[in-house]
Amino acid sequence: MRILIDIGHPAHVHLFRNFAKEMFSKGHDLLFTTREKEFEIFLLKNYGLPFKSFGRKYSTITGKIWGLLEFDIKELLAGLKFKPDIFLSHGSMYAAHASCLLNIPHISFEDTFNFEQIKLYQPFTEAILTSDYYHPLKSDKVIRYSGYHELAYLHPGRFSPDRNVLHELGVANDEKYVIMRFVSLKASHDTGHKGISLENKLKAVRTFEVNCRVFISSEAELPVELKSYQLTISPHRIHDAIAYALMLFGESSTMAEEAAMLGTPSVFMNNKSTYYTKHLEEQYQLLNNFSETEEDQQKAIQKGLELINTPDLKEKWSLKRQKMLSEKIDVTAFMVWFVELWPESFNTMKEKPGYQERFK
Repeated sequence: MRILIDIGHPAHVHLFRNFAKEMFSKGHDLLFTTREKEFEIFLLKNYGLPFKSFGRKYSTITGKIWGLLEFDIKELLAGLKFKPDIFLSHGSMYAAHASCLLNIPHISFEDTFNFEQIKLYQPFTEAILTSDYYHPLKSDKVIRYSGYHELAYLHPGRFSPDRNVLHELGVANDEKYVIMRFVSLKASHDTGHKGISLENKLKAVRTFEVNCRVFISSEAELPVELKSYQLTISPHRIHDAIAYALMLFGESSTMAEEAAMLGTPSVFMNNKSTYYTKHLEEQYQLLNNFSETEEDQQKAIQKGLELINTPDLKEKWSLKRQKMLSEKIDVTAFMVWFVELWPESFNTMKEKPGYQERFK
């Protein structure tokens, strides 16, 4: 089987890398296509995954419109050359359009539910794989599974944190630290979001560093006041760092969910929040959601301080994590089965959704 996987975000590399490893071991051929946003190229190279880059993403509205045509054409040409049996992606309109023109099935994962993107890929997609929490995507194409995308790479059967990251961070084995994560707010779904103000970023740092070290990971260039806190470890080591952190604080829904998968408390700020961060708070109390209002930014900082000062915090979160994991599947194992047995797997999940229980 030949599979073309389109990547739109660094997290998508992680979503598919274990799947790719298993499929390669079974004799299948895979090719990744990508636009450059942050660390996609670095991660693809680091994990030894074959890829073709289409150049940098556009950040302006005009650029995004032009990019839709440009990247559609490049994806189509890549498909013509590679001749895949299946296109696979996380909500890629480019993969969907190219697959339609080539009359090849497109299977998509979805967890952000940004309908400006869904409307552009759903008509050209045969199956959309989502978690089984509540979400507004209603379609006969949807297959629900008991898991989260992040469990494709952070399931305990797939990932064990490396304690050597503490040396790379320059912290002692028993030294507490928190990671703050800021995003650039340049994606199409970020329109209208202002994020955390610089004043409150500085306040959060001053508040947290009284009791622990502070490291900042940021998509955008950090202002001079925060430069000294910048996280400098290699991008592929971020999950090791999150695993041993006392807390994650910031604007990234992906990292907030990754923290939950690893048993690390997180404080996440976004006006809309997300369906999965809400679910992880309501169902498992693994993270805390706040809006971007000034009042909520202040509350979020206070919540972060409360967490830092909670005795046995990581032990308490470990128990919550174990409960969550006991109810979820190995997403990579499910993914391998679903793609290898396509389209029979689609029919199986429609008729017997409990079939997925064998992947626990």
